[in-house]
Amino acid sequence: MEQQKIPLVLFGNGAWAEFIAYILDHDSSFEVVAFTVDADYLTTDTFSGRPVVPFETVERAFSPSDYMMMNCAGFVAGNRLRARRYADGKDKGYRFGSYVSSKASVWPDLQLGENSFVHEHAVVQPFARIGENTQVLSQAIISHHTVVGDHGFVASSAVVGGRCTVKDYCFLGMNSTVKHELTIADHVTLGAGATLVADAKKAGVYVGTPAKWLKG
Repeated sequence: MEQQKIPLVLFGNGAWAEFIAYILDHDSSFEVVAFTVDADYLTTDTFSGRPVVPFETVERAFSPSDYMMMNCAGFVAGNRLRARRYADGKDKGYRFGSYVSSKASVWPDLQLGENSFVHEHAVVQPFARIGENTQVLSQAIISHHTVVGDHGFVASSAVVGGRCTVKDYCFLGMNSTVKHELTIADHVTLGAGATLVADAKKAGVYVGTPAKWLKG
């Protein structure tokens, strides 16, 4: 007998939300039944064949007692917006799910926070931990004993070495590399293709090989 899926409201109404809805529908225990966005960005009543409702009043149409929520605001909207709407959703009483692709390489003791995603062909090695509201995209590698904090974004093919600490609100760009045993401060953006070989001790943008602080 097919297991009944968990109904879920997804925050977003753009291409990234459409992508996330597709993978959840086809590769998870969740069923996306509706989308929600801030009223100022509500341009249509339906999206991808499902209703779109204002986030400000979403709980009236989809009660937190009956529906879960996921927030997939991507790199364009940024980690801070995703963090705000995650907190707002919890204040409304919603429980948040998490997603690990069936095509990802993970281990049974994976520690993954609420509203976090591990996408196809990503690798999360044993003893690594990923916090809340964090995205780990395709082919990214999170090595053993590494901790990735809350509200982060690890882009495709980024590699984080073993025993690293990546703190909150960090963005690791495509094909970036973090040497083992490093610490990355809150609110650090590591540019695409950059290689970090020393601790990133202050917030800001780091670029190049070896990566250097560019701006705050």
